[in-house]
Amino acid sequence: MNIQELDKKYVLPTYARADVEFVSGKNARLTDANGKNYIDFTSGIAVTSVGHANERVNAAICKQLSNITHISNLYHIGPQAKAAQKIVEASGYDMKCFFANSGAEANEGAIKIARKHGERDGAIKRYKIITLQHSFHGRTITTVKATGQEAMHNYFGPFPDGFVYADTIDDIAGLLDDHTAAVMIELIQGEGGVQPQDKAKVQALAKLLKDKEVPLIVDEVQTGAYRTGEFSASQLYGIDPEIITLAKGVGGGVPVGVVMTSLKEVLGAGDHGSTFGGNYLSTTAICEVVDILNEIKESGELNATIEYFNAALEKFCEAHKETFTSKVGIGLMCGLRAKDADTLTKVLNAARENGVMVLKAGRNTLRFLPALTISNQEIDEGFSALEKALAIVEK
Repeated sequence: MNIQELDKKYVLPTYARADVEFVSGKNARLTDANGKNYIDFTSGIAVTSVGHANERVNAAICKQLSNITHISNLYHIGPQAKAAQKIVEASGYDMKCFFANSGAEANEGAIKIARKHGERDGAIKRYKIITLQHSFHGRTITTVKATGQEAMHNYFGPFPDGFVYADTIDDIAGLLDDHTAAVMIELIQGEGGVQPQDKAKVQALAKLLKDKEVPLIVDEVQTGAYRTGEFSASQLYGIDPEIITLAKGVGGGVPVGVVMTSLKEVLGAGDHGSTFGGNYLSTTAICEVVDILNEIKESGELNATIEYFNAALEKFCEAHKETFTSKVGIGLMCGLRAKDADTLTKVLNAARENGVMVLKAGRNTLRFLPALTISNQEIDEGFSALEKALAIVEK
């Protein structure tokens, strides 16, 4: 059997897979099983932040593998403590970290912190979590319910109680009450269509929540680890959340999830845990990834890459006004609004056929999430391939 046949026979069909199998990669380049080369503008949905097969990350992981891969969180784990230090210092916030294995798990941890914090005075049970319509917070039963997309709630109920959806940032204030434990938002909705929130409105919300002593949770699973140009989008927006969640790019390809919080004393021994979260392997990867990202930020390389990529994307959008209505996003989390969903599907298929990987977001957004280490040459090659794809779509 070939890989496609094995997949069909043994793997649950939870993904609408493209008929491609990648076998190797280097930075923003991929090669499939047939030897065809691609430029990757997706980085595994914002995961391979320092590129495919990064030599420094690989060397650090291999060195750790030769010593210890996993013990348990019942003992001190050297790279876990160092990873927490690197993350907190890069963020600029006075927080502590809990390590998990995914963004969904990080968001579960955030919800648990908020709900326990809401009960600490014993006077009233604060359990309600306010999220936004079109949000995405994960695939577990709780984080699916936290996600403000009704279609994702089909079949899987009954769900945990206490989730309330605001249509917009402006509507959150009217939903706050004595039972509100926290507000959870994405500063840029990724799966919802690369939709940045208005900075002034976010700052006003953050101030209101501080005044009312309601914790703000910022889901930075996709925006974290310098995706927007700063380590966290919260820094870019100039706010001081009580809880931030990270995953994806902070591990560079190794499964990780992180909850950061200034509510340092809420969880005690036994309140939360993870068998694999924060083990030697994953936190060694985090340490090296964060070091690399700090270096390219401090050197100016990251900002130059963001500027170059966005200029190329603007030029591409301007050249194809019959297909795309606008450019959206921040940093290296970008999108082009296609004129309709059918056109977007055609663009995605033509792009893949012409050797460049891009993504869909929301109903009609072409999404770009390249590695933060992508070179100018790789950017140029990727947009050249997209030009060929659009020539097919627009003819």
